[in-house]
Amino acid sequence: MPSTVFDLAGKKVWVAGHRGMVGGAIVRRLASEGCEVLVSSRKDVDLRRQEEVEAWLEKNRPDAIFVAAAKVGGIFANNSYPAEFLYDNLILEANIVHAAHKVGVKKLLFLGSSCIYPKFADQPIVEEALLTGALEPTNEWYAIAKIAGIKLCQAYRKQYGCDFISAMPTNLYGPGDNFDLNSSHVVPALLRKAHDAKEAGASSITVWGTGTPRREFLHVDDCADACVHLMKVYSDDVHVNVGSGTDITILELTGLICEVVGFSGDIVHDLSKPDGTPRKLMSADRLRALGWAPSISLRDGLADAYKAFLGGNYAERVQGNAA
Repeated sequence: MPSTVFDLAGKKVWVAGHRGMVGGAIVRRLASEGCEVLVSSRKDVDLRRQEEVEAWLEKNRPDAIFVAAAKVGGIFANNSYPAEFLYDNLILEANIVHAAHKVGVKKLLFLGSSCIYPKFADQPIVEEALLTGALEPTNEWYAIAKIAGIKLCQAYRKQYGCDFISAMPTNLYGPGDNFDLNSSHVVPALLRKAHDAKEAGASSITVWGTGTPRREFLHVDDCADACVHLMKVYSDDVHVNVGSGTDITILELTGLICEVVGFSGDIVHDLSKPDGTPRKLMSADRLRALGWAPSISLRDGLADAYKAFLGGNYAERVQGNAA
């Protein structure tokens, strides 16, 4: 186990984007670290406004920042709102990173996404695959913004010696996820479809594409735990993949979700809809070498996500969220 290089105990820690699924999970995880957690709403600071971000950081002076704020969404949302997905994510990450440098924040972790990698990258995808090929067109706007965030952290580390690091989570799911069918990712979309079909007594549910693409999934609480671990033990310019290290086909995932929900109907494929990248499994070697591994199985995680949905712990955002 690597030694701690940044102890969170007694520190002031700002979780930017605490109202989102990932930010909320990080706030929950930090409760056991003995630190003071800072959060901010849109009323407190609009992250797209540089002067507001700088003023808020100058006033609150956090020791560390988790940049979990982002406009997020699935294939439909990315295709429908490319300008917002590129602009909002570029501007808010740039504002936070620059202001963090200006006020002397000691440590910053920027959260990206596995979509930063080339569409046909060798599997499993190592961190060094970044910028070695063309992106998946259906989410390139979001991907380009996240790549810029990685490079921004590297630039401030190189020029100013800032201890800014980046983590690239795989497909996440769990409490607080977005369940709007037009903008959600695959797990909440399928959970919602299976639930609605069960409640309606439908004979089938429809999924996009062939169901053959393979995807990796990680419960958001595992992601939060990994991010806190990286904040404490990691300090380098190379971004770190955060994933489970295993993958599953969309059809297999749909079957597992139907079991969890209790829907026994047929699975119908809408072949007019895109499959997206054929496979996306990230290498977990770097993170494992740093002493971290996930603890929540996919079945248990899906059951937890469905329980959260039934309990009302979810969001519905038509255009994603820039929390």
